[in-house]
Amino acid sequence: MPVKYIGKTVDFKGKTLWEIVGNLKNFGVGRVVVRSMFERYPEPSYLKILKVETLPNPDTNTPDDVRKVKVWVEKTFRGRTFPEPIPMLGSTYKADYRLIPKDEVDDYCKCSTPRIENKILPKTTTFPPILWELIVRGMKANKQPIIEPELPLVYTQGRESYYRAAKDNENPNAELQKGFGPPVTSTL
Repeated sequence: MPVKYIGKTVDFKGKTLWEIVGNLKNFGVGRVVVRSMFERYPEPSYLKILKVETLPNPDTNTPDDVRKVKVWVEKTFRGRTFPEPIPMLGSTYKADYRLIPKDEVDDYCKCSTPRIENKILPKTTTFPPILWELIVRGMKANKQPIIEPELPLVYTQGRESYYRAAKDNENPNAELQKGFGPPVTSTL
């Protein structure tokens, strides 16, 4: 009889973080672990364990809840180390972690230059065509000099921000997509 698999397949390789830190002295504080998912990048991506906190046993034992643990790590992603410790809880149950042996840590964590460059994005952009037309018509109606209206952009900065707005007298090195393609009518 042929075997038929049911359910979602995963590409995880390794152990859960609880399985790793539960078998180490001092719960692995100071040790380096790697997610197999991030080994696809040429730059090193790893987590250095700073603090481990176990969670109480849940009322209903599901496979995901039993294996969770709260860990504070110094995260390095693609050769860049985050300035502040990051608490991890949501992804610790995934069987995707591997412990780096102490004698291989220096070789694994070595990174000459990170490949990710900061993108410098423009401070302003053009208005959408219909709004631009309304603004220009308003300038004509008020007999104001017609100037090219610019829309100021606001960027939301996250924890992993590899972009920023251009400062005064600085040229952006990345462009935003302008427009929606060719206009439907010639007046736009």
